[in-house]
Amino acid sequence: MEAAPLSFSHCLNLQCSSSYSRSRSLQFFNHCLYANKFKCKPTGFSVCASAGGGESVVTLLDYGAGNVRSVRNAIRFLGFDIKDVESPEDILNARRLIFPGVGAFAPAMDVLNQTGMAEALSSYIEEDRPFLGICLGLQLLFESSEENGPVRGLGLIPGVVGRFDSSNGIRVPHIGWNALDIKKDSEILDDIRDHHVYFVHSYRAMPSNENKEWVSSTCNYGENFIASIRRGNVHAVQFHPEKSGDIGLSILRRFLYPASNMTKKTSEGKASKLAKRVIACLDVRTNDKGDLVVTKGDQYDVREHTKENEVRNLGKPVELAGQYYRDGADEVSFLNITGFRDFPLGDLPMLQVLRYTSENVFVPLTVGGGIKDFTDANGRHYSSLEVASEYFRSGADKVSIGSDAVYAAEEYLRNGVKSGKSSLEQISRVYGNQAVVVSIDPRRVYIKNPADVEFKAVRLTNPGPHGEEYAWYQCTVNGGREGRPIGAYELAKAVEELGAGEILLNCIDCDGQGKGFDIDLIKLVSDAVSIPVIASSGAGAVEHFSEVFKKTNASAALAAGIFHRKEIPLPAVKEHLLEEGIEVRMYTKIAAKRKTSLESSYS
Repeated sequence: MEAAPLSFSHCLNLQCSSSYSRSRSLQFFNHCLYANKFKCKPTGFSVCASAGGGESVVTLLDYGAGNVRSVRNAIRFLGFDIKDVESPEDILNARRLIFPGVGAFAPAMDVLNQTGMAEALSSYIEEDRPFLGICLGLQLLFESSEENGPVRGLGLIPGVVGRFDSSNGIRVPHIGWNALDIKKDSEILDDIRDHHVYFVHSYRAMPSNENKEWVSSTCNYGENFIASIRRGNVHAVQFHPEKSGDIGLSILRRFLYPASNMTKKTSEGKASKLAKRVIACLDVRTNDKGDLVVTKGDQYDVREHTKENEVRNLGKPVELAGQYYRDGADEVSFLNITGFRDFPLGDLPMLQVLRYTSENVFVPLTVGGGIKDFTDANGRHYSSLEVASEYFRSGADKVSIGSDAVYAAEEYLRNGVKSGKSSLEQISRVYGNQAVVVSIDPRRVYIKNPADVEFKAVRLTNPGPHGEEYAWYQCTVNGGREGRPIGAYELAKAVEELGAGEILLNCIDCDGQGKGFDIDLIKLVSDAVSIPVIASSGAGAVEHFSEVFKKTNASAALAAGIFHRKEIPLPAVKEHLLEEGIEVRMYTKIAAKRKTSLESSYS
């Protein structure tokens, strides 16, 4: 899930070399500007090699439908330069080719066919030359797809790409860190074995007798689907190595250095199924001095209760994001909490935060705040799709929509018709529903009788201030400042139908209180929808994370203040979840600690 590279255009045309050079120069200028402003040391930008390339050059097939910034950053991180495909000849002349396919199957095939690249790509692969397809770059190798189809693929591998079946209880899209079952020697997967890798997709290809010679690994998500293929020098993976942390980088490294004598890493993890995710959230805004800082609210109030009444400053966003990545965060979420008031495309420091973070943080990044249609002071109109696209180009993998999704859901429930014009619908249609998170900000409204309201109410675990046994959850907009006539249950059901791929479920009553997640609310919503739900607001102890995973169907849990203030280190949360028998992604610090603990117990 990425957006169109370095341009506001949503057409699927490949860029010419001159426009690419101009955009690279502008990117370098912005990078230096950011480094100077925030006193960061800029990493070097590689100069693209001439056609054909050398040993240190990777040819990248970016067909124009998505930003592949994360893949580019990972390739450069590993010491390689990039040659962009601009013609079919560039594919045929490549020494090694990476195809990070993004978006929907049909538009991708349209572009490949119309530009002559489908034939060149098929020839390249049939000649058994070094190839790595990622996500859609794997699916396009098959005969056809049911996504908005049937649509014919390249036809190199027997099989049809179909949608996951949510009727058997799984949540679609398949989002998160899952385990692989390796079927044969695949070389590039030598370091994975018992580690999780990151998936985000709604469609998959199934193993069969006809394609078994291609299948190098499978993954179980309600059924066993193809996670990777390999035949000779041709590789492709359904997951995202560029978003799978150190393990993902090792996959790319083994593809880029096939002749090297890298030793296999010993298994440190014990991955067996889809892991529960722990997400670090950074609420970002400018303080009264104009500096971009990470802050944290107390029931959405981010100012200190002092005479100065200043914005609470808990650190620098890029540095904190990097630390959480090293600590094992499964995702990092940025929330531009002034975005609903300001024009986000005018917020250059926030865009630079995303760009700089994505250079060294190789797990998914989500950004929210102000994603809506906007008209600036000069009368120029920007669609929500343009706003989201700029976030994607700057390094985001997912965008989070708040207030605008509430208004869209209200209109949909009122009219019973999908307009197709809301930000939620537009962005999910272009980038896929896995790219869109809807952030819900409800507060409790206590009632004595659920029949008194038209919204779904729940019986409370803990009665209200006047002994009320029930409550409904009123949704709010504009940072919790305005209540709306819609409940969290109704909103969640509506946005799923409108195209949301995930729900971030906050609770104003619990925010900053440290007394635990609102289990009643999270159970209500996670039981009502078939898309993943992220629990947010209220974490104050490691036990709160295991509680929400054991008592609800939440797929992930998010926290902010307890991590920023170092009240609870992120690794401590994962250690506790492992001890409670809850599957989580392993990483170096946790694995090393558990290995030492096991060795000492047997000594």
